[in-house]
Amino acid sequence: MLLRCLLALAGGLVLAGAFEPVGHAWLMPPAIAALVFSVRGLAPRRAWLPSLLFGITFIYAVMVWMRAVGTDAWLAMCALEAAFFVPLGLGLTWSLRLRAWPVWAALWWVGIETWRSGFPFSGMPFGRLVYATADTPWADALPWIGMTGVSFLVALTGTTLAWLLLQVRTPTRTTYAAVGGLAVVTLAPALLSFPVTQTGTATVAAVQGDVPGTGLDVPAVHREVTANHVRLTRELAQAVDAGERPRPDFVLWPENSTAVDPFLDPGVHEGIIAATDAIDVPVIIGGMSNDPLDEGQVLNQGIVYQPGLGSGDRYTKRHPVPYGEYIPFRGSLIPSTYGKLRMVPRDMVRGTGLEPLRVGDLRVADAICFDVAYDEGISGQVARGAELVAVQTSNAMFSRTDQLAQQFEISRLRAQETGRWVVVAAINGISGVVRPDGTVVASVPARGQQVLVEEVGLSTTITPAVRLGVWPARLTLAFLVCHSAFVLVTYRRRRRGGRLVEQTDGAR
Repeated sequence: MLLRCLLALAGGLVLAGAFEPVGHAWLMPPAIAALVFSVRGLAPRRAWLPSLLFGITFIYAVMVWMRAVGTDAWLAMCALEAAFFVPLGLGLTWSLRLRAWPVWAALWWVGIETWRSGFPFSGMPFGRLVYATADTPWADALPWIGMTGVSFLVALTGTTLAWLLLQVRTPTRTTYAAVGGLAVVTLAPALLSFPVTQTGTATVAAVQGDVPGTGLDVPAVHREVTANHVRLTRELAQAVDAGERPRPDFVLWPENSTAVDPFLDPGVHEGIIAATDAIDVPVIIGGMSNDPLDEGQVLNQGIVYQPGLGSGDRYTKRHPVPYGEYIPFRGSLIPSTYGKLRMVPRDMVRGTGLEPLRVGDLRVADAICFDVAYDEGISGQVARGAELVAVQTSNAMFSRTDQLAQQFEISRLRAQETGRWVVVAAINGISGVVRPDGTVVASVPARGQQVLVEEVGLSTTITPAVRLGVWPARLTLAFLVCHSAFVLVTYRRRRRGGRLVEQTDGAR
């Protein structure tokens, strides 16, 4: 058992190496194979331990950036996320008893991944296998089968590798057929790329204004942050008037480019209006608006400002961060005045809309910060006619960590999934413009202060992944429920059958 536990611990660390900052995606299959070998042959009542150890090393390593919030937050959150590997261990042992077990084991991985990515309090999707696939053949399958499908493909590669290692001494025709089939499924999308029809172009400006001082605390210097974005936008307007830069069709500011309600703060409101009128095109700002229905709540919004008209369409962040942007069960479980929770005096309300923003003549899908890691928001807006994707983010707290790189990789993968250009505006890094094939046209590093002006393509083509939406994820959850129910029913029948035999033998 000790060797199994050591193998699991090592496998979790190896899997973390597939993600930024190491970023070696080829480590994923051997890491998953290590997990399979660590639980193979164990009874379910014992398999949970190596699986949990695998999850502990993986989760704590891949999300070490959460220490920027606080060591206590990192320990608590990662403990919760690692706990999901306990049912994964059970599911793997059940799967290994079936024919074609690599398929069922891969489904268990993706099902648990989906579960922890949505529960509790919207879950934590960072660490999904698909999020380490940028610049790999796996990513070429994104427009066809979506995020959940690609995670399954990666997991299947790992479980199949474990199966091959068991077959290496006595390979059969089935062995060769399985390897060939997996290779075809993995490499075919690179040869049969999904055709995306470009319907036009637009010029977009993304403003990264930076955060003065340490760069970590936006609320403490929020007026300076807003002033930076106002100044850079007005400087862009001057360069446009001088013929030095092309006039954009709209300007994108990041999340928290104003950390107060722009409709109630006269100084902030005047700055935004001045910048919008100067550039004479719509500006999508990132603002914190008071909830009109409850003064004790706040909305994190992307707000379209039209020159000469003021505010227009709004997008409200769909996935506020628990204990960072709102406190679940405020006052009933943990006092809201405890420790850093004092920094969250009001709860952020969850957005529900999926209509793209109308920005002049364009329709733009918006995502705010962690929204980009969830499947339904961007795909839902693209399915409703969005021609390109905008990501507004404020990663200031994580500006000295690798969270920036991990999140930017997710934005790149969203471009491939949706067949859309993606424009990222970060408050102090990483901003960038991404083609539908995932390549980066231009970017601004962390703590840079710059305006990107790039021509992007527009499209209304709907990829199969967007049409599938969240159904692949739902099906994996349904698989977990059905397989668990099947195992439990079978187990009860066997116990009843055993008791019946004992009673019959006793009667004789």
